[in-house]
Amino acid sequence: METNTTETNNIKFRDFDLKPEIQAAVQEAGFVEPSPVQKEAIPLILEGNDVIAQAQTGTGKTAAFGLPMMSMMEGNGEVEGLVIVPTRELAMQVSDELFRFGKNAGLKTATVYGGTPYGKQIDRIKQASIVVATPGRLQDLLKSGKIKINPKFVVLDEADEMLDMGFLDEIKNIFTYLPKERQTLMFSATMPPAIRKLAEDILKDPKRVSITKKESTNTSILQYYYVVPEYEKDDALIRLIDYKNPTKSIVFCRTKKDVDRLASHMTAQGFKVSSLHGDMEQKQRETTIKGFKKPHGIEMLIATDVAARGLDVNDVTHVFNYALPFDSESYVHRIGRTGRGGKTGEAITLVSPNELRTIKRIEKDVGTKMISDVIPTRIEVQNSRANELVNKIANTKITPEAIELVKTLQHDLDIVTIAHLLASMIQSDNAVKGKDNIGLGLEEIELLIERAMQNRGNDRGRGGPRRRNGGRGNSRNRSSYGGNRGRGRDSRNGGQGSKHK
Repeated sequence: METNTTETNNIKFRDFDLKPEIQAAVQEAGFVEPSPVQKEAIPLILEGNDVIAQAQTGTGKTAAFGLPMMSMMEGNGEVEGLVIVPTRELAMQVSDELFRFGKNAGLKTATVYGGTPYGKQIDRIKQASIVVATPGRLQDLLKSGKIKINPKFVVLDEADEMLDMGFLDEIKNIFTYLPKERQTLMFSATMPPAIRKLAEDILKDPKRVSITKKESTNTSILQYYYVVPEYEKDDALIRLIDYKNPTKSIVFCRTKKDVDRLASHMTAQGFKVSSLHGDMEQKQRETTIKGFKKPHGIEMLIATDVAARGLDVNDVTHVFNYALPFDSESYVHRIGRTGRGGKTGEAITLVSPNELRTIKRIEKDVGTKMISDVIPTRIEVQNSRANELVNKIANTKITPEAIELVKTLQHDLDIVTIAHLLASMIQSDNAVKGKDNIGLGLEEIELLIERAMQNRGNDRGRGGPRRRNGGRGNSRNRSSYGGNRGRGRDSRNGGQGSKHK
């Protein structure tokens, strides 16, 4: 049986027969209308069927299998769900999202992948209701007898990717350690013969779901990414805001804790900031959104993904992804907060070196191309501010009060000294602080991408190579990516310079 995606168009999440704790988590996440794969798969899974679903990454697959699976769990202190994924990065993303959905029901997750000590992972498995694992490490734990699990639900996510990476034998072997009586769910972007054969071996009379439409991003949004080590992200965000000079922006974080910390930090730097996340009371959230919508209200909203859905503000000039979203669908929703009402916008993503494969996956999933760029240097920003200041001064109307002030100053100073002193006062207010160089250069990024793609079969996920020679010099050359993209444009707020003191 294959479901038709043109039906059930008006279904909302509240219409699904999910238990109250899971429904509460869905509402907290700000989800209202399910994606096509969620509409089709969730009812079939809740009915107890094995399911084989063809859907692209970024279509909401984690919620499609996670919500019904957790809704049927008993929370008995044992591992009830097992999710097998191809990479460490995806394991962490899936685990984080499942934790969000299951925390109200007391369901804990454990993430299992290579390159980390066995002991800690085994301890976490003993406390978990759901294990999210890569095939290599999971097979090691099962074969060695270090763990014994009897999950009621088993999910193969990105099944075609796992086969492409050479994990077919590991997957087959893993299933010899799992109980015969189970509900098995398989999600795959493509359905080559090897996937169909595997499905025949491990699924029982599966229901089929096929979602082939991919969600695309708004073409009026320029999309950039910058490769920045985690410890430099705060500096990078401030430097980019100084350079891009947004009038109204949203900065997306993954967790409430990150939102609160970053909001405090940016407030201390002199920005007009407010935060938005699921733990806030509804009245607080409404007040924050109202303040953000005002023409001269909040300049910057720092938020979790709760703000990516249903937030309608037409004058957001920039969206910053301080942390990568959980999936490609969330990326599309996040950046869709800019470029609205027929206007253009910019989406800027900060990527740590070991996340380059993830950013390339998002590009592929949503059918877009992001521009790799380099964080501008302090001098570049300072020069840009100086040019804006010159233009602003040249276009400023001379007032009678200013004439009188200059006459007063001329009693003690010559006109050239007066000009120098006034310019110095203005420039001191517009000084750009921070390190000269932040983040990686383009040559380093290209090298990291090349090595990441070469290592796509390595499920240990140890990240990229170390930076060489301090990461500077010629590696900052932007010419291979079309030169100084976005440079030298008129300031959106009249060139008022750096907002932080």
